[in-house]
Amino acid sequence: MTPRKEPPLTVPNAPTGALDTAPRVYAHEIHATGLTVRVGRDRLAVDGLDLALGTGTHGLLGPNGAGKTTLIRALATVLRPTGGDLELFGHSVRDSARHRELRRRIGYLPQEFGYYKRFTVREFVTYMAWLKEMPARDIPGAVQRAVERVGLADRADSRMKALSGGMVRRVGIAQAIVNDPSVLLLDEPTVGLDPAQRLQFRALLQELGRESCVLVSTHLVEDVAAACTDVVLFDRGRLVFQGTPEALAAAGTADQPGDSPLERGYSALLSGSDHERGSW
Repeated sequence: MTPRKEPPLTVPNAPTGALDTAPRVYAHEIHATGLTVRVGRDRLAVDGLDLALGTGTHGLLGPNGAGKTTLIRALATVLRPTGGDLELFGHSVRDSARHRELRRRIGYLPQEFGYYKRFTVREFVTYMAWLKEMPARDIPGAVQRAVERVGLADRADSRMKALSGGMVRRVGIAQAIVNDPSVLLLDEPTVGLDPAQRLQFRALLQELGRESCVLVSTHLVEDVAAACTDVVLFDRGRLVFQGTPEALAAAGTADQPGDSPLERGYSALLSGSDHERGSW
């Protein structure tokens, strides 16, 4: 992979010399080394993870309780690592002074997100663009593009409270991509989407992955097969597999449970593990 050179990171009102503002060369947008993240005192949700992700669409698979949501939240700088190191764009997230700048380059869709019900779709996505500190002159055009990309141009001036659950989810995707992020983190983005909308979303994922590092957490193996260039299989806080969908399918055998080669490969790699049910 060709190393990338990023523009200097700057923090408004930072003391002189407080940050190394020299451009940083990096090979992967996301690079975790021995990453651990605890939830509460006793629950180790991410356990010594080594992971490198660059440009492309990466599917994050794993059973309920595997730690997928905790990992996504750590990558979004919402949770602090307990141990190890996590670099975004070549910079450690342990340097909290950089978080503001890093977040400008990240798009994040959590499983659930809050919104003002009286806001229109356009107002909500505009508000999120403002929170991401986008230049004011760029926001109207960026909002319109984001809304169009998720198929809601005709509902842009509808109030959020009038939307179906699937439409609200699409608004969530729009706010995640409004800033054209270099890293896009999506936690169960297809929940509530009907089959036609899921097909459209897969095409959008493929498009976004050509220029950005996209990580999609999902329990739908077929979404990974259709849209992802790479699969990350996660179980009990640890990396079980990373490779192409074809390599995952090849790991399965005919006697493994599943309706497709990919599902049988998934089952084969997780076989023998005791899965705690629930959600981090």
